[in-house]
Amino acid sequence: MEEWVGKTWHRLITRASNVEYPDASVVLEEIRLPATLMFRALGGDGGLRLEAATESAHRARRGFLSRLAGSNATIELAWRDEETLRLPMHIAWFPNRELNRELYLWLAALAANAGTTTRDRGAWLAWNASATAKLVETFPGLRGRYRRLLAAHLEQRPDPASLPGDEGVNETRLRAALGDPAAQGSQVRALLAARRDPAPVPLWLHPEPPLVRRVTASAGDGGDEGNASANNARDVEADKRRRGERVDEPDGKGGLLAFRLENLFTRTEFAAVDRTETEDEDEDARSAVEDLEVLSVSRRREQKAARLRFDLDLPAADQDDARLGEGIALPEWDYRRQQLLHEHCRLQPMLARRIEDPALPVHLRARARSLRRQFEMLRPQRVWLSAQTDGSELDTDAVVRRASELRGGGARADAGLYRACENRERSLSCLVLADLSLSTGAHVNDDQRVIDVIRDGLHLFGEALAGSGDRCALYGFSSRYRSHVRFHTLKEFDEPHGADVRGRVNAIKPGFYTRMGAALRYAARLLDNEQSVRKLLLILTDGKPNDLDRYEGRYGVEDSRAAVREAKRLGIDPFCVTIDRKAGDYLPYIFGSGSYVLVRNAAELPSRLPALYARLAS
Repeated sequence: MEEWVGKTWHRLITRASNVEYPDASVVLEEIRLPATLMFRALGGDGGLRLEAATESAHRARRGFLSRLAGSNATIELAWRDEETLRLPMHIAWFPNRELNRELYLWLAALAANAGTTTRDRGAWLAWNASATAKLVETFPGLRGRYRRLLAAHLEQRPDPASLPGDEGVNETRLRAALGDPAAQGSQVRALLAARRDPAPVPLWLHPEPPLVRRVTASAGDGGDEGNASANNARDVEADKRRRGERVDEPDGKGGLLAFRLENLFTRTEFAAVDRTETEDEDEDARSAVEDLEVLSVSRRREQKAARLRFDLDLPAADQDDARLGEGIALPEWDYRRQQLLHEHCRLQPMLARRIEDPALPVHLRARARSLRRQFEMLRPQRVWLSAQTDGSELDTDAVVRRASELRGGGARADAGLYRACENRERSLSCLVLADLSLSTGAHVNDDQRVIDVIRDGLHLFGEALAGSGDRCALYGFSSRYRSHVRFHTLKEFDEPHGADVRGRVNAIKPGFYTRMGAALRYAARLLDNEQSVRKLLLILTDGKPNDLDRYEGRYGVEDSRAAVREAKRLGIDPFCVTIDRKAGDYLPYIFGSGSYVLVRNAAELPSRLPALYARLAS
């Protein structure tokens, strides 16, 4: 009974203290595409990815019911940094759904013209006012939208007369900056040091973005960023995005922790205590994630080497693929410096040392025969051309037609009277580059992993092009730091498709990471050596470019984009096939909006790949 009363009271008081309008809520996923288009159309950096903002605490006054319920103490505000544009996960500020939608687009437009969010709280008011004035002056069509949002928001703000002392002065100054940002501009008077901050302004960017806090780590840190040891763990997902921090793992020397019950820590606080580990699943894991505002993540230093060998599946030297040569030095694009770093990466060509199974998998044989027959129709054929001015024999129909025209007095002098035979041949070379990183070890269903569908896709693709006669090469890639970019040779252009090729494809396995830029550059170099008129570079991947070093986030995306642009300047057509459902956030920026395709059902990749090639090659 007491539990029921407590839950009922909690629901009632929380509902009564809610200042939002859930029925009019608009979530980020609904507005992601329009907001992205707005941001980029108004001059925003195309390399930024759109993500949900994290909640942050504010020091503004809250009503009695909010304090009683312990609610409305955090808020989601928009901001941007060097790599991301952060918009609230949902907006329900206004009772009108259309106004909430307009607020999303307004924030995207403001972020596009405001630059990286300031961390100087003292300059926050003048900075946002100046950015707002600049935006409505540059794009007058947004002035009406801003006025509608402002009118609705001012009704929700507290009356300056009801606030004590300096808080009322600050509210007055803030209202003045909101109401006429152009007149205020740089003359906006700074806020006073009051006991409480002004109420949050959802129309502006965050005064102090909750950036990730970092803790110094050892020099060898970073070896387990791509940890795949969680394959046997239960996934726990939460809807909200949360802040994180890196902390040092306890040294294991701690023993009994004595404390008084009134000093019991909450879930939010991290203490460097060596806790006993257990293999039992925590049934309350989701609840714990929901309760935490900041997640603390640490590394087990004493087990790092062992975990690295397990997670990355590092083979023994005699079991690894054979290295071909000493490696090839390749450049890499550093977007921060806006500079191409020459000989920054080392790509290592590799070839399977042992081929255990050179046969085509049984479950693919029927489809492979069918595809080969279909693609044989695309082979070069001898075609007779009629009415030619020169040829190997007379064109009887043309001669009869010419005689009739002579009798009628209307014969043309340039009419062709011969037939010529020529070979209609497509001049096309295609290189398939498959991502063999550790993430391809994930399961797509109960029977298959990503690497399995990639393997099947390579088999069917190779069999199909063996039927068409087009020049084809198959390669795979993965990486571990810039000094070790692995480039696996599965089939070269001049190599016939046979048992050796099938055996190498059967031998591929997931491992390491995805330094895409170096692999793209070397693949483009191989294609550039081809004499074909058209050159197609087909990339198969399941995620974003990444590696253990700084090749993460925007750095990897920008380098991959630079590699794609270099390939296009060589006359090569790059096209990406992905199964990553979030590919729309970064692949249009890397390859272009029409140069990638998302296969939502990964199991369909093997059958989709030959059909896609037929469309691209037509």
